[in-house]
Amino acid sequence: MTGGMTQERIAELAEALLDARDSQRQIAPLSDTERAFTMEDAKAIGLRIRSLRLATGEVPVGRKIGFTNRTIWEKYNITGPVWGDIWDSTLHLTDSGTATVPLPRLTEPRIEPEIVFGLSAPPEAAMDDAALLACIDWAAHGFEVVMSPYPGWRFVAPDCMAAFGLHGALYVGPRLPLAALGDDPVAVLSGLTCELWNGETRIGEGRGAYVLGGPVQALRFLLDALAADPSQPPLRAGDVVTTGTLLDGIEMQAGERWRSEIHGAPFETLDVTFT
Repeated sequence: MTGGMTQERIAELAEALLDARDSQRQIAPLSDTERAFTMEDAKAIGLRIRSLRLATGEVPVGRKIGFTNRTIWEKYNITGPVWGDIWDSTLHLTDSGTATVPLPRLTEPRIEPEIVFGLSAPPEAAMDDAALLACIDWAAHGFEVVMSPYPGWRFVAPDCMAAFGLHGALYVGPRLPLAALGDDPVAVLSGLTCELWNGETRIGEGRGAYVLGGPVQALRFLLDALAADPSQPPLRAGDVVTTGTLLDGIEMQAGERWRSEIHGAPFETLDVTFT
């Protein structure tokens, strides 16, 4: 179900966003140009983009959750999370904590350190913590590279939902079985801290608790949101879910080396050079 937007306009805007991504150019926020632009309209545009990408042979492999970090909501004029698809073309799994990778061609890229889950079974919103954790095959530390098709990172939440959840690429470090996090992985993930470095410069520190109270809580938010909207495809076994940035995304460019160190959980340091 959409707001007041016609199916023809939904299709036009979906194609405009994909064209902007493919040509590495930016467009005005949809909320500037579309009267009464709603989250329902944005979801419909996102579903249209999904169908267009499927038609080109891309395969969805999970979801990213954006703006779970409540400490940055005011800065970006956001009042709650959004989400978007992760694709086989945007997911990069590494078996080492150190990697050298090409930086994708993205508009205004930023780097975000995040906790990532791999699912072994389809989770459901009504599950208690024990049942939900049983659906998680592994946990990892990763970098999401996000982008903005809108100049200056100026938007409102529906703009982000329409534009792939601002997802550009996801780099996932060595995966750990959930048992490696001990008897209470919910508490471990909520209590961890993350230091982010650009070269030898310490950028800042984030916390697991910043993402809606913790990464497992962020996953539960997504499950609730998907369950509330039958038009949204559910999570599946094998999907990857990245749960949101542990600190504000930082501008980045090719040639930089980024490192993040997790304290309070046994994740390896992630050290990635973007060429």
